[in-house]
Amino acid sequence: MKIALFCLLLICSLGSEARAMEPGSRPTLADEAAPPPAGILPAAIQEVGFEQRIGESLPLDLLVRDEQGDEVRLGEIMDGRPVVLLPAYYGCPMLCPMTIAGLMRAIRVLAFDASSEYQVIVYSFDPEDDAEDARVQRKDALKRYGHDRGKQDIRFLTGDAGMIEALNTSIGLRVSKDPASGEFAHPSGVVVATPGGTISRYLFGIEPSPRDLRLALVESSQERLGTVADQILLFCFSYDPKAGKYNRLTLLSMRGLAGLTIGMMGFLIGGALWRERRRGRKDLPR
Repeated sequence: MKIALFCLLLICSLGSEARAMEPGSRPTLADEAAPPPAGILPAAIQEVGFEQRIGESLPLDLLVRDEQGDEVRLGEIMDGRPVVLLPAYYGCPMLCPMTIAGLMRAIRVLAFDASSEYQVIVYSFDPEDDAEDARVQRKDALKRYGHDRGKQDIRFLTGDAGMIEALNTSIGLRVSKDPASGEFAHPSGVVVATPGGTISRYLFGIEPSPRDLRLALVESSQERLGTVADQILLFCFSYDPKAGKYNRLTLLSMRGLAGLTIGMMGFLIGGALWRERRRGRKDLPR
């Protein structure tokens, strides 16, 4: 009887803890920090952002310009591998250099490299950027990357206004140019696509975490990348499209632990009852 009571108390405590972890059960910083009214933000800022297009396709037949100024199909550059796509512009005074440097730091620590397993493509959404600008930016990025392996598959592209519009639209990117300064207001983040060019993940921010980038590539690779440990890790993390990152499945873990505990306690209770019944039979007079 004591064992059964202990088990019931343990199960109830696990259930209450799991409910406490459910979304909406307690206020978070995100809940409490309401976005500012639209009128407070400059008009240019209100127009920029990512409209996620997960499940849609990149324009693989689109002609882009490589670092030599030669036209090439986007699909030829991808070459049947997952791609990490970073939109930027090469005359950006601050945000784009920080984002490119952040991506180089992230891929530098990945166990698999770009040379054989995935592709990194940075493209400029400013039609005034040319091949020379792309070469300068690539040279600086490769210094930050710091490895010889894979550097040939870190590409910096340019294009005309039509090409840029097509690629921006395919990934849901909205930018706004200030006519006075010539600078662009734009979001920061990378887009990860499958070997077939299907958009699978968005990772927002100046620097994607190596863990999130690795998980995004493993998921997007269609089982071509990663180890058994990576596949197991995907069960522990869930992609949050609104935040553009991977979150630990705390609630699922708690429910799984609760289920496992219930099963173990049921086994113990059954065993205790069976032993008690067996002792009772032995004590009966013959």
